Amino acid sequence: MKSLSTRRRHPLAAFVVLVLALATVGTVFAAFLSPADASASSGTSSAQQIANGKALYETTCSSCHGEEGEGSSYGPSLVGSGAAAVDFQVSTGRMPAQQPGAQIQKKAVLYTQEQIDEMAAYIDSLGGGPAVPDPSKYQVDASLVQLGGVLFRTTCSECHSFSGEGGALSDGKYAPALTQTNPKAIYEAMLTGPQNMPNFPDTVISPMEKQAIISYIVTMRNEPNYGGAGLGRLGPTSEGLFIWTIGLIALLLFAVWIAAHTTKASAERVAKAKAAAGTKGGKE
Repeated sequence: MKSLSTRRRHPLAAFVVLVLALATVGTVFAAFLSPADASASSGTSSAQQIANGKALYETTCSSCHGEEGEGSSYGPSLVGSGAAAVDFQVSTGRMPAQQPGAQIQKKAVLYTQEQIDEMAAYIDSLGGGPAVPDPSKYQVDASLVQLGGVLFRTTCSECHSFSGEGGALSDGKYAPALTQTNPKAIYEAMLTGPQNMPNFPDTVISPMEKQAIISYIVTMRNEPNYGGAGLGRLGPTSEGLFIWTIGLIALLLFAVWIAAHTTKASAERVAKAKAAAGTKGGKE
């Protein structure tokens, strides 16, 4: 008994028990951990995604934005711009740009969403920044439409017009129409402030308020125009131009018609008067 007791109190006994306990806990954890979670926790897929994004960046973006995203005379620095900025610019076709100008035009998208995600992951690795929003943040919520209308009119309508049809800015720039823009792009634009637009971080416009604005914009697209033909709802400039051109032309044509008929009537009256005078003179 004394010998057995001595073996039980061996100095390595505690260490062996600890190792066995850790092994048991690790086995149980591995059994309940899904393969996807295991892959994400290892960071292998993220590293591969960043590597793929870097390869894409070097072939399509580095000539303007620099080898490490530091920027150049042709393009701004991307360090700290974040994944949301990349997703917005590339998924709307604005980047890569076809040519420099006052404002980069929207065009056909050149990359798949997977490639866009890879480039976004690489740019994000350079210095962080706004992340791509979760879909729940830009889903339309009917209960937020009224608040969104107030926020849109006080914050966005100055450039995008009250109807979201867009508007002209200075030096050849413009605020694009929001009538077809998808909610994700609107949310990312508010986060990142692309081109001439100021950015509105969550400290300025909260995520709930952003969702409210998006809910209003999307809901407004389906509303009937009770005022009749709205000329695209472009505002008083287009309506004034319509009245000036079409209305003025109509008035000119009407004036010509009146003048022509007045001249013809006058000529007929003169002819009748002469004929009457000649008949009267012959009788005398």
